[in-house]
Amino acid sequence: MKRVIAALLLSCLAFGAATEASAPPAAAQAQGRAAQAAAGTAASTGTTLPPAALSAGMPPPSAVDTAPASTPTAPGPGEVETQDALPQPSSAAQDLYESARGDLLQIRMLLKNGRTQSTVGSGFLVGTSNLALTNYHVVSQMALDPDIYTAEYIDTDGNTGPVELMAVDVLHDLAVVRINRNGSGFFKVPEQTLRLRQGQPLYSLGNPLDLGFAISEGTYNGVLTRSFYDRLIFSGPINSGMSGGPSVTASGTVAGINVSRRRDGESVSFLVPVTYAQDLLRRVAEQAAPPEDFNPLIAKQLLAHQGGMVDRLLEEPLTLKGMGPYLVPVRESGQVRCWGRSNAKGGAAYAVDAMSCVMQSAVFVSDSQQTGNVAMTHQFIRSGSMEPLRFAALASRIFQVDNLGSSGDPRLTKPHCTERFVHTRTVPLRAVTCVRAYRKFEGLYNFTLLTASTDGSQSSLQSRLDVSGVSYENGMRVTRAYLGAFGRAGRR
Repeated sequence: MKRVIAALLLSCLAFGAATEASAPPAAAQAQGRAAQAAAGTAASTGTTLPPAALSAGMPPPSAVDTAPASTPTAPGPGEVETQDALPQPSSAAQDLYESARGDLLQIRMLLKNGRTQSTVGSGFLVGTSNLALTNYHVVSQMALDPDIYTAEYIDTDGNTGPVELMAVDVLHDLAVVRINRNGSGFFKVPEQTLRLRQGQPLYSLGNPLDLGFAISEGTYNGVLTRSFYDRLIFSGPINSGMSGGPSVTASGTVAGINVSRRRDGESVSFLVPVTYAQDLLRRVAEQAAPPEDFNPLIAKQLLAHQGGMVDRLLEEPLTLKGMGPYLVPVRESGQVRCWGRSNAKGGAAYAVDAMSCVMQSAVFVSDSQQTGNVAMTHQFIRSGSMEPLRFAALASRIFQVDNLGSSGDPRLTKPHCTERFVHTRTVPLRAVTCVRAYRKFEGLYNFTLLTASTDGSQSSLQSRLDVSGVSYENGMRVTRAYLGAFGRAGRR
């Protein structure tokens, strides 16, 4: 009877999510199949400072390590924040800057209606061509919404001109643009892989904080291993507005493109390796003309990323960790890190042990949208003193799925949710699956799966899986693997 009371309360409080208005007809049918398949399969088959109590209904935790343009971010171009000034450059750095200054650019996104500045970043001319390299996140507004945004450049002499977008690489946060003047040949993009030595001096250039062009000295310190794609570690300051600028050796050979920095560290910054820029420049040389619409190209790149991401995530069975009497699925790897925390204190009415596993990178699409990420959270709630009915009300309140997706994102459809009471091999669960389709990128979805155990009168295991930017098939693959892995210690 106690178990029935807990299950009924959980069911009633989540009715709003289960009956949320569906997405537009084109997406709703696939979403419904995905949600039903995830729940049906379960029935048949059986950073650093995470929150003290992670509610299954709360937004997923953010990645705590680098992600293109955002987490930890190279703050968006034009972002206002307090940062230390760059240190005084050495005489060698001053000489290099004087040689390079003619090929440095500031790239500005402008609202077409009124031509007011929206964001700013940096870029640089490649060799003696009229092509310039920058970050995708610097020009993302123009790539996604060319009817609303345009771009212009300004060089160190104050000359300005239009910017034409030629190619983008969303996965590595790169873009190639064309302008109406040529470079002097100072910035050399090597044709072969550039070999750097640990501790080798590098010089980063750009326009920090929209205050003027500058140079920053630092050193190369290896390759970041926690990112899905390689990032070079640059031990030196890269401030807002320097995104898209070059980091070069003493001879002017480009080693990488400024992309991000750690906000919780000092002089810990990251570069896109120049090898990815080489690939993108080759694509530009081979294309007859730039795409008229970059959105299908971006969708194609995101679909390619999610395939590799899911294959890597599921190449081995999910690891099982004990939480109370339960076994919960997690994935610990170079790209996914897990953290745990408890609020257990003597004399408290109830205790919560929480575990959070988050992929350490995501793909920047726009200021309001990141994708290609996986997060898993679990919390075990228990009480030895609360009456079963009161504990059931507490567990239901924490589960809170009634507002899932209510924050609204114009780039996504409304969530289409289904609810099932399922039984894995050893654990009865209430499962709510919600799917949202990407409006601009056909074939991509965000999946959210919330679960709560229904077999305890004074304990509750509540879990959440978030998978963003995946195909319908891969979203089902991940939710099936996750839901089917729950078990009970000693009985799986």
